[in-house]
Amino acid sequence: MKISTVNIVEALTKILKNEQVTINETVRELHGRDESYHAARLPDIVVFPESTEDVSKVMIVSKEYQVPVIPFGLGSSLEGHVIPSKGGITIDFSLMNKIIEVRENDFLVKVQPGVTRTQLNKELKKHGLFFTVDPGADATLGGMAATNASGTTTVKYGVMRDQVRDLEVVMADGTIIHTGNMAAKSASGLHLNGLFVGSEGTLGCFTELTLRVYGIPEHVTAARASFATVNDAVEAVVSILQAGIPIARVELVDEPSIKQANLYSETNYKEKPTLFLEFHGNEAGLKQDVDFTKEIVKDHHCEDIEFETDNAGRNRLWEARHNLAYAFIHGYPGKKMMVTDVCLPISELAGAVEHARETVESLDLTGGIVGHVGDGNFHVLLMMDMNNAEELAKADELNERIVMYALERGGTCTGEHGVGIGKQKYQEREHGAALLVMEKIKKALDPDNLLNPNKNVKMD
Repeated sequence: MKISTVNIVEALTKILKNEQVTINETVRELHGRDESYHAARLPDIVVFPESTEDVSKVMIVSKEYQVPVIPFGLGSSLEGHVIPSKGGITIDFSLMNKIIEVRENDFLVKVQPGVTRTQLNKELKKHGLFFTVDPGADATLGGMAATNASGTTTVKYGVMRDQVRDLEVVMADGTIIHTGNMAAKSASGLHLNGLFVGSEGTLGCFTELTLRVYGIPEHVTAARASFATVNDAVEAVVSILQAGIPIARVELVDEPSIKQANLYSETNYKEKPTLFLEFHGNEAGLKQDVDFTKEIVKDHHCEDIEFETDNAGRNRLWEARHNLAYAFIHGYPGKKMMVTDVCLPISELAGAVEHARETVESLDLTGGIVGHVGDGNFHVLLMMDMNNAEELAKADELNERIVMYALERGGTCTGEHGVGIGKQKYQEREHGAALLVMEKIKKALDPDNLLNPNKNVKMD
């Protein structure tokens, strides 16, 4: 063990309990990777803070010894965000998992960063409330804020950034700040919430979040609509949105993905391009929305539409959608999943999905396409043999083609997965001179480049 690591461990155990600091190799291995295909690297030390003050003390040690710090939630990120590219200290927030306060009359909740989405919604249900952002994984709220997570409900409720009223953040020098307040709006100062949400742990460590929550809808109806082509399905979504129907979820699942879902979830859905839809509202309004939606999808050559009004049917539908990644992994044992992520103006989405499918087939790759079509975001789920250099090169080419298609049409290289390691090479192409502004902000707030270095905005 390096003498420098010994010194850092000694410094950390002076300010934390011994059991909060570990160099155990198994624990380090668990913190050296995420759910992505990027190569793992172990941190030198893992710490488990119990309070904001603990985190502040760790950052002071980090600055004194010039050792990097990597914030860690559950490791469910998809672009290598939590991989310690330079070693250092990983801060695991799993012990900071308290729901501090539910302000039901203000539709706000205050939580520590280690609270998970499921944990929060279980508590909120007692108050007739729910937290909307649903990325599929049961991620921590701190991690979701760090990557500006979104998911299936974005079309109605917005992304993580839209839900954050305030963050408590520990800065690189150990200073503790708040980025906002509990008011619904403010015209005071710079918008620090918007700056820190999505910063991927490169500007500070989140130790408390104040989030917007919503009343549980009186009625929920889900539906599954199949179409002859992807273009028909996407055009139907555009028409639904243009009609002002307040749809809560609208997901595209292509034919190969439906086939995989049927095998894994033991469903018998028609193997066609399919929309999974969900409507929230009161009974009378919901009936009008459903009837109007039926007319719209019929105009776009919908071949079949089925509605689920009971909890069991809705849960089965969304479990099939959320479990698609596991369906592909289970269907291709020994292979690793690579998930792409781009977002475009919705008018460009059908062409982008068709282009992606053609590219997958022309490169002789295996995968399905799914998307949050209500906001123009889609993914290709690729199954890769990590020992096959030719296949890996094809996957990189696919990713490149999909990203460039999106950027050329006013889109972004990542709608929700974030930059991490995997999307860094596209940052200059997407942002141009604005990337220099981001680099200056990083330099100003983290002059020694100790906070999750080599991620999001690089300083090397």
